[in-house]
Amino acid sequence: MPVIEVQRQMLPILDSPNQGARFYNPELPASEPFVPGHRTCAGCGPSIQYRMTSKASGDNTILVGPTGCMYVANSSYLCTPYNVPWAHTQIGSAGSFTAGVAAAYEAMIRKGKWKGTFPNIICEAGDGSASDIGLASISGALYRNHDCLIICYDNEQYANTGIQASSRTPYGGMTTFSPPGPKVPEAKTLYPKDLARMMAAGHPHCYVATASVGYPIDLMNKVRKGLNHKGAAYLMVYTPCQKGFVYETPRSIDLGRLVVECGLYPIWEWNPEKREYDYSFRPQTMRPVSEYLKLQGRFGHLHAEHVANLQKFANQQWQMMGVQLPEALIKAADAKNQVNMAAAAEAEAVAQTL
Repeated sequence: MPVIEVQRQMLPILDSPNQGARFYNPELPASEPFVPGHRTCAGCGPSIQYRMTSKASGDNTILVGPTGCMYVANSSYLCTPYNVPWAHTQIGSAGSFTAGVAAAYEAMIRKGKWKGTFPNIICEAGDGSASDIGLASISGALYRNHDCLIICYDNEQYANTGIQASSRTPYGGMTTFSPPGPKVPEAKTLYPKDLARMMAAGHPHCYVATASVGYPIDLMNKVRKGLNHKGAAYLMVYTPCQKGFVYETPRSIDLGRLVVECGLYPIWEWNPEKREYDYSFRPQTMRPVSEYLKLQGRFGHLHAEHVANLQKFANQQWQMMGVQLPEALIKAADAKNQVNMAAAAEAEAVAQTL
């Protein structure tokens, strides 16, 4: 019996004259594989990312959802918001399940049991699965180079089970597992795991990139680049969580831009052919981390020294990408030039007593 060659889809890259532009809307695909009617929170960053990702991949797509907040919110009995096949798997088996789907379709196509092109296979894992519990199985899928795209929708916490700290929770982030107090005023004392770089360094034959919901065209293009890459691809996407971050619900996209503009979420691509990082993405402005922190209740307890520590970390991220720092950001890394995040709230409380 002759072996049938596997035909893969090639998705066109969307026109984007300025990657870092805050506002740019080209003609987008009409397809809507992720439809309204789900039970996510207002302003949910992961659901915004789901819509962008599935819109970029199109109707010939299979989605895999390991346990996480997007599984719980999107899969009540006999009801899901997916117009394409979707499967739930355990939180620790995201990579192995996705690898099995990819291997099965390749086998069926070669044996003539499945007609048509190879589907776009996407695994959507939260940072709890991608960075912690399912790290080994995802690494295995990437290492074996199964033809799939694994996405970490990074809301920097275990949002599914009540906002606990994950290895992606930032320094100073308040969660139920990292509350601030007299002994540990900064709350989370560790900086986040550099997950995307781990994937690029450990699996250099894969396409690896970072993105943010604040830059939809860049995100959608990276989804398409990952799917067009023959073999495994990995994408880590900043997806703010209103419940855990504690911010005004319309500000999700604002936070998605600010986190990049302040240097806390570097945007880059790993080129597996050249085996080098591409740092060409540049936001239109560079901002101090305090502009990002002050919009979120999870950072409201930080003292000036903690804000300065985060600014120092952000400056190191910029320097790692070869970006020259303006004097204002250098000065902001000194605690003397910062104020406590709670100062405004304290002032408001005093004002109400006058």
